[in-house]
Amino acid sequence: MAELRPSVAPGPAAPPAPGPSASPAFASLFPPGLHAIYGECRRLYPDQPNPLQVTAIVKYWLGGPDPLDYVSMYRNMGSPSANIPEHWHYISFGLSDLYGDSRVHEFTGTDGPSGFGFELTFRLKRETGESAPPTWPAELMQGLARYVFQSGPYQPYSCRRQHREENTFCSGDHVSWHSPLDNSESRIQHMLLTEDPQMQPVQTPFGVVTFLQIVGVCTEELHSAQQWNGQGILELLRTVPVAGGPWLITDMRRGETIFEIDPHLQERVDKGIETDGSNLSGVSAKCAWDDLSRPPEDDEDSRSICIGTQPRRLSGKDTEQIRETLRRGLEINSKPVLPPINPQRQNGLTHDRPPSRKDSLESDSSTAIIPHELIRTRQLESVHLKFNQESGALIPLCLRGRLLHGRHFTYKSITGDMAITFVSTGVEGAFATEEHPYAAHGPWLQLQRHFLTCFPSPEVSFSPAIGGTTNDRGNPSVRSRTLPLPWEIKRQDMEGERHADATLQ
Repeated sequence: MAELRPSVAPGPAAPPAPGPSASPAFASLFPPGLHAIYGECRRLYPDQPNPLQVTAIVKYWLGGPDPLDYVSMYRNMGSPSANIPEHWHYISFGLSDLYGDSRVHEFTGTDGPSGFGFELTFRLKRETGESAPPTWPAELMQGLARYVFQSGPYQPYSCRRQHREENTFCSGDHVSWHSPLDNSESRIQHMLLTEDPQMQPVQTPFGVVTFLQIVGVCTEELHSAQQWNGQGILELLRTVPVAGGPWLITDMRRGETIFEIDPHLQERVDKGIETDGSNLSGVSAKCAWDDLSRPPEDDEDSRSICIGTQPRRLSGKDTEQIRETLRRGLEINSKPVLPPINPQRQNGLTHDRPPSRKDSLESDSSTAIIPHELIRTRQLESVHLKFNQESGALIPLCLRGRLLHGRHFTYKSITGDMAITFVSTGVEGAFATEEHPYAAHGPWLQLQRHFLTCFPSPEVSFSPAIGGTTNDRGNPSVRSRTLPLPWEIKRQDMEGERHADATLQ
């Protein structure tokens, strides 16, 4: 629960950030991390020292549901001469370390990131006659913050929070929301993330904080970002004033996609996909795989590992490698590499590249973990893949945007502790090979792209009914594509949901 109130940010003449000589009362009221971010806000909005704020009534570190302590809301006048309209500017406080006493974030030094290393911002076009900012963006930002924080257990005061960096956000990332951001009938139902055009990185006593701006997009624009990359779509949005303009301001009343406004932009996307491929390296999805090479009653069969009611869990080392597989997807190398399983590797991950899609690879399953050393890699003769409709819609992306460019793509199950990775020929570190294109390491299945040349290739149409989604108006949200695939796709209605069903032999 949150409340709206004027902020208590110190104004331009306020004392400096509290130091060793500051009184305990002042240090408690204006923690150093909070004060540092307020300083950047004052630089940008010197005439608004006390903006309206949405504040969590019960702070997260006291057991409340909202990770963000505050969301400040400023009125930005824009720049009419540069096609930048007047808008509301929202800034979060809480993803970075505000306090420095480990109540929320573990202190890791002043040279690294503060907390998760970023705060969220959002720019919403101001409607004519609007005198106060809408508060729904604050709840939207809280929802994204919950996603980041829920990458692992949180116990206030009793232990330091260990960040799992696969759930942090980076510029160019996309968020599939599948609902109008303001709960209206708007076509703006998803988000991209980019650097805020005005907010500068802040050095706080607890590390560096950058500012990532949320950009509302239509379903068609989201799918283009998935098929190509988020940065490319963001650049196109900047060229269309009504779709964002230079500062990427979200207009919830926008009724046309950038491709409807300027059809030539679709050609740029198609050319970008052909030239660059996709930088989406993996997703969390509803998926499963079945080993048809052996009878299901065999205890070593993958059916008992992946499909049964008591699925075996991925070992910690396998989980670490899959996590790195997803993260490396955004790195465009001349020779793609799957990271080796390193027994000395710890949970901390480096920040040398943007993580992809922030899909948590942790499992809450209570089933036993099989020690990595006891799991042998098995070569399979025939496998059965199952995907829900949204996951199935990404198979053309996997083939066209990833494998054909010598890369890899991973589906990580959100309903069971298993994963499916498609790899191209020449990807180092893969255990699937040209000789054995289907291979499994416990519940982790890999499929080599070489199998595409080994089987007949019937033309299979991925229609929205199988592999896409529909918006609230019942219209398909993805274009139907026909791609040569080496398997037969069957429609199955499982648990009330459409699935793409593929059998590879």
